[in-house]
Amino acid sequence: MAHKMESTAKKMFKGILVAELMGVFGAYFLFNKMNTSQDFRQTMSKKFPFILEVYYKAIEQSGMYEIRRQDQEKWLNSKN
Repeated sequence: MAHKMESTAKKMFKGILVAELMGVFGAYFLFNKMNTSQDFRQTMSKKFPFILEVYYKAIEQSGMYEIRRQDQEKWLNSKN
């Protein structure tokens, strides 16, 4: 019985580890895509504005304040 529980615990640990790794790589991919594509950021602003806000806050923490302003200017000009 103890051996079976140990095996189950190992499987659960591996599953959790895989899920964590997928989350980390997914977050990296999303951040990288937003960091390199203004068009993707515009799509994110329409579909998931809260995620874009987290991106802007992270970028502003590193001292890069102009990205949000540049995006807003471009999107405002494209509406006109």
